[in-house]
Amino acid sequence: MVWLAEPPKQETIAPVVLAQRAVDSMALLGPDIASPRVAGRYTVGVPMWMWVNQSATTYGPNTASASAGGVTVTAIAKVSKIVWQMGDGSFVTCVGPGTPYKGSSDMAESPTCGHRYSKTSAGAPGGRYSVTATSTWTIDWQGGGQSGQLEEIRQSDTQVAVGELQVVR
Repeated sequence: MVWLAEPPKQETIAPVVLAQRAVDSMALLGPDIASPRVAGRYTVGVPMWMWVNQSATTYGPNTASASAGGVTVTAIAKVSKIVWQMGDGSFVTCVGPGTPYKGSSDMAESPTCGHRYSKTSAGAPGGRYSVTATSTWTIDWQGGGQSGQLEEIRQSDTQVAVGELQVVR
């Protein structure tokens, strides 16, 4: 046994660093795009409903803690918005996961997150628009007598074929 005149110094670490460690342990991902579907066929002028599947790693909430030097920080992450880059030059910002389409909705606009293409994807590479959904994760944390907010960005991609219907009389 060794006697020390002073106790050994404990590692001191800033709570914000522990908050980032907690966030890193969450394995946050980009949106799990449910619609538009890769296998889907979409039509010019017809409302497209967009939504994402929700899980702890793709939408939140997701909670994790990290500890060091006698300090524990807890972080809670949740997607605050999703920005959709539609491939036709337009962007759509949605502040929720979107609303799943129901067949009874007919030609109605999505009440929460949607888009209407004005031209076909025939001229796009592979005949499909590249769609990117970028989620902004807002993370609130507290511990060690402090609190704060962090932000993380994640994205997912899909391809969308948009055709045109013509009536022949």
